[in-house]
Amino acid sequence: MTTEIAKKKVAKVFDQIADALESGVYGEKTKIGITTLGSEHGVEEVIKGAELAAKQSADIEVVLIGPKVDTDLSLIAETDCAETAHQKMEELLQVGDIDACVTNHFNFPIGVSTVGKVITPGKGEELIIATSTGTSATDRISAMIKNALYGIIAAKATGVEEPTIGILNVDGARQVEKALKELDENGYKINFAESIRSDGGCVMRGNDLLVGAADVMVTDTLTGNLL
Repeated sequence: MTTEIAKKKVAKVFDQIADALESGVYGEKTKIGITTLGSEHGVEEVIKGAELAAKQSADIEVVLIGPKVDTDLSLIAETDCAETAHQKMEELLQVGDIDACVTNHFNFPIGVSTVGKVITPGKGEELIIATSTGTSATDRISAMIKNALYGIIAAKATGVEEPTIGILNVDGARQVEKALKELDENGYKINFAESIRSDGGCVMRGNDLLVGAADVMVTDTLTGNLL
């Protein structure tokens, strides 16, 4: 090990100790990149969200990819071009300078999709929408079945131990319901939510969406993106 590398490692350890003494969180933080360009809400709103995430979660370090802005967050890569920001993001992920990244309008390959979380207007409940961007599969039914599993995984990862599943009443909902119930019968535990309608059932309508009748709302990605 060269002297320069050793110095960098020692400096990193001391930085971690200083952060731990200040935050009370020990161990290396997860470094999350955020590309600030491309959002319909504008760069300022993205920055506000990034600052809020950094403030609420002491175990993550939020760094920015985009134009220089007035913030206490670190700017890990400066660019005024959204396309270049995506290139920088991929480079940083590849070399390990960031552990994960939040971005907008990225061209995911077929088979990759994202799960979104919203606060329902009816009761202020958290609701996971599976999925909101990307394409899980070229076949609609297959995609929605995968979306359900992605939603369950995301819900459990965020602390919901036994998430309930609702299926939005879009084309293919009944076929998806049948497939998921077969999965449940064959050993993959799925907790089906009940609609607030008098006839119940796990196929959900608009009112169920507004009040968050399920922890995870399964839908096709186009509908999820609109939501």
